[in-house]
Amino acid sequence: MNNVKGHIVDVVRREIFDGELVINDGQIVEVKRCDLPAGDNPWPYIMPGFIDSHVHIESSMMVPYKFAHIAVSHGTIGVIADPHEISNVLGVEGVDYMTRSARKVCFNFCFGAPSCVPAVGGDVETCGKEIGVKDIEALMAREDIGFLAEMMNYPGLLAGNKDVIAKIKAAQRYGKPVDGHAPGLTAQERFKYAAAGITTDHECSTLEEGRLCVNAGMKVIIREGSAAKDYKLLSPLIAESPNMVMFCTDDCHPDDFVRGHINMLVKRALADGYDLWNVLQAACVNAQRHYHQNWGLLQPGDPATFITVDNITPHFRVESTVIKGKEVFNYNAILPSGHLFVGDIHEDTYFPNNFVAAPITKDDIAMDIKSGDTVHVIHATDGSLLTAHDVVKLTGNPLFDSQYPWTEVQKIVVYNRYVAGAKPIVALVRGFSIKNGAIAGSVAHDCHNIVAIGSNDEYLVKAINRIVEMKGGQVVVTPEEMMDIPLPVAGIMAPMDGHEIAFRTLCIQEKVKEIGCQMKSPFITMAFMCLPVIPEIKITDRHLMDSKTFSVIY
Repeated sequence: MNNVKGHIVDVVRREIFDGELVINDGQIVEVKRCDLPAGDNPWPYIMPGFIDSHVHIESSMMVPYKFAHIAVSHGTIGVIADPHEISNVLGVEGVDYMTRSARKVCFNFCFGAPSCVPAVGGDVETCGKEIGVKDIEALMAREDIGFLAEMMNYPGLLAGNKDVIAKIKAAQRYGKPVDGHAPGLTAQERFKYAAAGITTDHECSTLEEGRLCVNAGMKVIIREGSAAKDYKLLSPLIAESPNMVMFCTDDCHPDDFVRGHINMLVKRALADGYDLWNVLQAACVNAQRHYHQNWGLLQPGDPATFITVDNITPHFRVESTVIKGKEVFNYNAILPSGHLFVGDIHEDTYFPNNFVAAPITKDDIAMDIKSGDTVHVIHATDGSLLTAHDVVKLTGNPLFDSQYPWTEVQKIVVYNRYVAGAKPIVALVRGFSIKNGAIAGSVAHDCHNIVAIGSNDEYLVKAINRIVEMKGGQVVVTPEEMMDIPLPVAGIMAPMDGHEIAFRTLCIQEKVKEIGCQMKSPFITMAFMCLPVIPEIKITDRHLMDSKTFSVIY
């Protein structure tokens, strides 16, 4: 690549100056200060690219090399990626698939070793594969694995579980950081969690929690994903502790991802009046330093990895993205086909999966409930992963004639996809407001069994059986039709172009609105109804769980 001139945004020295990047063989060999000659077009601002500090690529439903094509258009030059989702389906084979796909493109991936596969295990839920202590030891020794991913089993860590401790110590022996996941810990618990070696948390949902993390020496990863949105409450930390804050999306649905990524958080923070340098510290710098990556900060000797923008106001536009001296995105040009590929440019033809579930009938999801019974209802809220736990003494069947309106309560079903002959678990949920239809999917955190919510058993059975037929995907059933997205890669991703997946996602979500559900991201919200490590009540393929006490309801 030729040398590049413009207004250089030096995040290390916190200054902007006119200059030139001298580039040779994908590396910055010199940063020269110079005058910029006047011309018809304004000179661009040259700055480090953005980093998503915690993301499950699988949530985009894109394989890694397709994900990279979208990311670079938003000025993202790298991601700290936890392949936890595919690992729950395929184990270490899933990690290998992700790293192999990532090597196809000129993009920076730092993959972690999933620490909790399954997230809970035991008699709580069923996943496709497990990743044990020996697997973690082997993964930590690999150069393509940069950290131990989110330690979701915080009850086990606080209780001194020997396997949890062994996984953390394995990461520490190799000098690799350990990510956290611990919503709602008290101050004493938070300090104990950090003292065990946990260095980050992306589950803070209040400013108090964020400050506790910082005080305990943990970095706070401010999340603004498709379902969980914590920026508004946590953003004061950008000013208070800029060296202790990073940005992430965690789980970003494809229709959101094609519209924007970390660049949207940067714009929002600038619009809110936060200092430019503190914002760029969170968006560009802290992740590289924390995860020991050298992806480029516009210093001599750094990789020639950067973005150009038209201005540094909240209304900036990413004009180009350069990674290791190769232009991988240009707003004003159509780059050659395959421009992002390195090495093998062939599309994937191998779609690993793990799916043995058989079709079900209405008898399999029947519920025997009547007036006078006490039932437990999952109360979901749009935009949150947390659920309320409603305990109700019935005045009738809540699906028909209870104190709740007709559209208020539906059945939620979770069906084991990995074990032949398994029986579905059925519970009650409110908040989705499905009036006349059903939705189902095999994206169901974290074990990715089949989950479905519907207004009656007929629609539920149709939706679930279509997932079974496709061996993974998303489905909406209405009185008139059925619409679906097949996800042949582990039942959670598709090998399609990102914009194609996003378009299909928008179509299916519009169809969901027709049956009454007005949630912004109904499939993601439904997927998190199955995650028992997030309070207050969740459903797995084995139980309805009280997630605060971690006890079985039934």
